[in-house]
Amino acid sequence: MNRKLYSLVLLAGMALPALAIAQTTTTPGMRQAQQDSKITRQIAEQLDKKSNLRGVTASVDQGVVTLSGNVPLYIDKVNAEKRVHKVKGIDGVRNHITVAGAATTDKEVQENLGNKLRYDRIGYGIVFNSLAVSVNDGVVTVSGNVRDYPDRDSALAIVATTAGVKDVVDEIAVAPVSRFDDGLRIRLARAIYGNSALQKYAIDPQAPIRIIVDNGNVELTGVVLNDMDRQIAYMQANSVPGVFNVTNHLAVASAIAE
Repeated sequence: MNRKLYSLVLLAGMALPALAIAQTTTTPGMRQAQQDSKITRQIAEQLDKKSNLRGVTASVDQGVVTLSGNVPLYIDKVNAEKRVHKVKGIDGVRNHITVAGAATTDKEVQENLGNKLRYDRIGYGIVFNSLAVSVNDGVVTVSGNVRDYPDRDSALAIVATTAGVKDVVDEIAVAPVSRFDDGLRIRLARAIYGNSALQKYAIDPQAPIRIIVDNGNVELTGVVLNDMDRQIAYMQANSVPGVFNVTNHLAVASAIAE
């Protein structure tokens, strides 16, 4: 082989390892882009499993997912984010999904929620929960007191699945676990609803007189027919041994009507 040809072959042979290294080496930015692309595909697969989430799209930038699109109910917005978190390698989620169900006024949403929550947890201590709802541009704020976390979760589930709700602010206080308070709740309910003048409220499934107990402190909320019933409920609560203090927030139906 002549010297010139040999030199060309040698140079070509020397270039092959360098070319292989160049083809197999990837930068951190390239690896992140590949990972983002993989996450995007996996999220699309998760969302496609639910027909009501197929209007949602996801973009991924350095592991942070941004969700956009429209869903019919607030619960769908929540569930979309839950599905995204099933995908590994995510560093964060920005949920920009819009709840775009049927047009509903704030007043209609508030009345609807009020009717639903008023009867929530029948048979599970409904009398020991007291909730209030306000609505502003579809954003629902739920406040008040409940006995335990299942009661709180049940109320929030009702809100999340109600048409017209675009977002939820949770301001529900959950009572601390206390055997003393639990015993006090039972005695208070018997003293109030067992009173002959107040037994008419005992047959109402919505439990018009609500009893909130927190470390021996009692708050009465709800609505009664007249001021006499309001005073009787207050006196009955005060008569129960173990009660430290009673705050009477019972409203009179006739006064509300005015």
